[in-house]
Amino acid sequence: MRYLTLNLIKLAIWIVLSVLFAACSQPAKKATVSDSAPEKSIDVSKIPDAVPRNEPRSRYGNPESYEVFGKRYYVMESSQGFVERGVASWYGTKFHGRRTSSGETYDMYAMTAAHKNLPLPTYVKVTNLKNNRHVIVKVNDRGPFHENRIIDLSYTAATKLDIVKQGTGLVEVVALEPGQPLPVSRDEGAPVVDTSIQDSEVSGFYIQVGSFSELTNAQNMKRRLDALAGQQVNISPIELAGKTLYRVRIGPLTDIDTSDEIVSQLQQYGVSEHRIVVN
Repeated sequence: MRYLTLNLIKLAIWIVLSVLFAACSQPAKKATVSDSAPEKSIDVSKIPDAVPRNEPRSRYGNPESYEVFGKRYYVMESSQGFVERGVASWYGTKFHGRRTSSGETYDMYAMTAAHKNLPLPTYVKVTNLKNNRHVIVKVNDRGPFHENRIIDLSYTAATKLDIVKQGTGLVEVVALEPGQPLPVSRDEGAPVVDTSIQDSEVSGFYIQVGSFSELTNAQNMKRRLDALAGQQVNISPIELAGKTLYRVRIGPLTDIDTSDEIVSQLQQYGVSEHRIVVN
């Protein structure tokens, strides 16, 4: 009996060591692989934009709030009237075929996108502020969780907007209501709605780090950030509802990589929130 017990123990140890060795010899998980475009190019002109339609809210994709990388995000109750400008990115092969936050499968060839706060699903018009190209996509996922990004586009949507090669682009995001006329751009021969861009090309943008009713507070913020961005830190007054607000902004900037570097350091200067402003 004792001999049998010792043999069983040896066998168990051998099995454990074999499993550990096999695990160590496996290649890195796909999660560690960098994202990329598909090897084979496609004709994106043959892929139509998403068509806004009434859909029930995702059962799983709309918690009141959720946490990613130690930061809490809050889901909006409604997308009505939503307009946002900032930096867009895109995602491709790394996530292709995976489940999205809404429960749908991510398809990099479909016209979809990810947003941190919009209800799932929401349909949005995304316009590249540099070339005035636009697409309509269905927001069915959460992200991007980069400090200086507002929306993650599918590979096809990003290709249509011509931001794949650069990796990022300045965009305007406008929420759409099913059954309502779609907002149009100046190059389509129709009047520009209030939320549309005014020029076919944007020469620069700003990182807005605060808005104050007291000039002294704005000046204190500016002095704090002078060490980070020097003469690019400025105070821009604006009249709103009969009151003057003093906006502290960094810019104008023309390079997204430069803005990423500045944004990555804002926390060290006591700034936890920012947004991109395009004049």
